[in-house]
Amino acid sequence: MNHLLDQARPRAANLLPGVWSPTSLTLRRWALAAVVVNAGITVTGAAVRVTGSGLGCPTWPRCTPDSFVPVTHSEISPINMAIEFGNRLLTFVVLVVGLACLVAALRLRPRRGDLVRLAWIQPIGVAAQGLWGGLVVRTMLNPVTVSVHFLISIGMLAAAVALHARSGEGDTAPEPLVHPAIRTLGFVLVSAVAVLLVAGVVVTGTGPHSGDAAASRFAFDIETVARLHADVVYVVVGLTFALLFALHVTGAPASARRAALTLLGVELAQGVIGYVQYFLAVPAFLVGLHVLGSTLVWICTLRVVYALRSRGPLGTPADGHDEAPSAAAPA
Repeated sequence: MNHLLDQARPRAANLLPGVWSPTSLTLRRWALAAVVVNAGITVTGAAVRVTGSGLGCPTWPRCTPDSFVPVTHSEISPINMAIEFGNRLLTFVVLVVGLACLVAALRLRPRRGDLVRLAWIQPIGVAAQGLWGGLVVRTMLNPVTVSVHFLISIGMLAAAVALHARSGEGDTAPEPLVHPAIRTLGFVLVSAVAVLLVAGVVVTGTGPHSGDAAASRFAFDIETVARLHADVVYVVVGLTFALLFALHVTGAPASARRAALTLLGVELAQGVIGYVQYFLAVPAFLVGLHVLGSTLVWICTLRVVYALRSRGPLGTPADGHDEAPSAAAPA
């Protein structure tokens, strides 16, 4: 037994080397992991809803009134209970990654205050999501609480993307890489995509996938809100095309043009999924795929905005002079 423990210790020590002795590269990798897990739990949350498993665990914080884990319940399908409980367990994965980001940001030398502030959003956001998830259950999946649950995840995703971008660059003042009008267009595009996400949750809250037969829905006409959602899609795609065109004709950096082209491709694929699911009466699988597309559109939009400016190479402090390596900094 002691021999096995001696073998396990170095393995555990090597498992998270980028947390206790971080470099900017390892912090950036943890930030990327935060992007992935936040997007992942958003999609699994949609899976809970489209499978009718929203009340698979009918209480909170327990799964059932008498147990924190699923137990046989005469009124609830074991499959629904397993799906809902599995999504709750994924919250701990998001929390672990968020705490790893925070510890790495705190341990990074020299410490960068903006990275620490961005990293704090992850564990705080998980706590907020957990408490709000309890409200979702206690309100019997009210569409307002369910919608806010999704939007909190979108906010955490934005913070994770920001942490990933900032951990790979310096700390000088933002220097535009494109004409100021193009940067403004980028910010307008972010705002339009945010409106699109809100419109999307309204459509979802009006549609057939409530998460449970007992859950209420928004009292809107589904065709009307779907058309309004489609109108916002047209605006977003138009803005993206205009941005891509402006980047090409002004000779913008290749990284910015690639980011915008990627965004346009994801938007077009998302549009195809949206129209197909609408004409097929919103099948569950396509709803989950559409939620995945929504998270990818959001991530790609934020990447475009970060590609429109520079804050100097990694290691450049706010005064613009290269920083000498710190003796305390990890190799």
